[in-house]
Amino acid sequence: MNTAFDRREFIKLLGAGAALGAAGCATTGAPKARVVVIGGGFGGATASKYIRMWDSSIEVVMVERNNIFTSCPISNLVLSGFKTMQDIQHSYDGLRKHGVQVITDEVTAIDAAKRVVRLARGGELSYDRLIVSPGIDFMFEQLPNYQKAGNRVLHAWKAGPETIDLRKQLEAMKDGGVYVLSIPVAPYRCPPGPYERASQVAAYFKKAKPRSKVLVLDGNPDVTSKGPLFKKAWADLYKGTLEYRGNSKAIDVDAKGGTVKLEVEDVKGDVLNVVPPQRAGDIAMKAGLVNANNRWCTVDWRTCESTAVKNIHVLGDATLSAPLMPKSGQMANQQAKMCAAAVIALLNGQQPNPMPLISNTCYSFVSEKEAIHVASVHTWNAKENTLTTVPGSGGVSAQRSEQEGNFGHAWARAVWSDMLG
Repeated sequence: MNTAFDRREFIKLLGAGAALGAAGCATTGAPKARVVVIGGGFGGATASKYIRMWDSSIEVVMVERNNIFTSCPISNLVLSGFKTMQDIQHSYDGLRKHGVQVITDEVTAIDAAKRVVRLARGGELSYDRLIVSPGIDFMFEQLPNYQKAGNRVLHAWKAGPETIDLRKQLEAMKDGGVYVLSIPVAPYRCPPGPYERASQVAAYFKKAKPRSKVLVLDGNPDVTSKGPLFKKAWADLYKGTLEYRGNSKAIDVDAKGGTVKLEVEDVKGDVLNVVPPQRAGDIAMKAGLVNANNRWCTVDWRTCESTAVKNIHVLGDATLSAPLMPKSGQMANQQAKMCAAAVIALLNGQQPNPMPLISNTCYSFVSEKEAIHVASVHTWNAKENTLTTVPGSGGVSAQRSEQEGNFGHAWARAVWSDMLG
C-alpha cells in the first residue's frame, strides 16, 4: 500500500466516530455491520477474505503493520539459499479485490466497552465484532541479556528482516565455524520449524561450507515433531555435520563471548540463532485477552470467541492450543474460516456451526528437494468441551522424498492463494 492510499484511507476511515467509506466494497448503501481484523497473517488475512466472500454486506477492515505479507512457512529455505525472500512475499491486493479495506498501521489499544480500536498514527475504528490475530511475541525476560545483543544474536522466528540478516551471517561465517540453534521449551510457533531450519542450514553447509557444523540445543527432551523422520534424515544426509542435544534449555546469551548459556554449561558458536520462549502478541496482552499461564488466549473453539472479552475473537498462534493442535500456518488458516463462518452467523442472528471440523498439514524440508509431513484432523468434542483429534485421522510421512517436497511447495502456493488471492 502506498502512502497516498494510506492518507486517503485515513481521511475516509479514521477519526473518532467517522464511518468507513464504501470504496472497494461489493455492496451499496450502509453495511449491516463492521468487522475489524487485527493482523494480516495466515489467520487475519484468511478471516478478512472469507467474511467478505461469504457475506459481502459486512464491512471488513484489516489493520496490519506491514504493507506486504511474508510467509514463515518456506522461510527456512531462504536461510539455505534455495529460495529468495521474493518467493515468500505477497501483496494484499487480492484482499482489496474482495472489498477488504487494508490499513497499514498498528493497533495500540482496544476499548472493548466502546468497541473501538486505537491506531498508532491516530484515530479510532469502531467495530461490531473484532478479530485479533496477532501472532506471537517473545518472553525476552527469560534470557536477560538477549535484547542487549542486538543483531549479534537473532531468532528470525518472524520471517522478514531477521531472515535476511541470519542468511548473511551464515554466508559470512568461516568454513569450519559452528552455527548454534537454540530451541525453546514447547509450546512455540511451528513445532517442526526449528528442526527444518537445522536441516536447511546443514544442507547449505554441505554444499558451501563442508567443514562447518550445526549444533542444535533443544530445551525439550527430544524432537517435538516428526522426530524419527528428522533423525533419519540427519543420520543419512548430515552425519558429522549436524549434532542434536536434547534437554539443553538456554537461560541466557553472551553475545560478546559468542556463547549460549545453558542450565549446566556454556556453548560457544560463531553464529548464534537463539529462539526465545513465546507468548501471544503484545496487543493481546494489552487488551486483557491473555488468560492462560500469562502467555496464551483461551477461546471457545466453536467460534474462536475469547473467553476473557466478549465480541472479540482470537486466532492462530496467540491461542491456547486445543489438545494436539499445533501452532501452524494452516491451523491459523483453518481457524480463520471457522471463525469467519461463526462471525457471519452471529451478525445475522443465527447460531454458529455446533460441530466444526478443521485440519492441519505441515511440510518440513529436510534437504533442498526432500520433505516430510505431519497431518491431523480436529472436531468439536462436546464431552470435553474443546476440539480434539478425530481418531484414526492424520499421521506422518512414511519417509522423506522429493515427491513430498513437490507436495510441500504445492501446499504453500495453495494456502497463499487461499488467504490472499
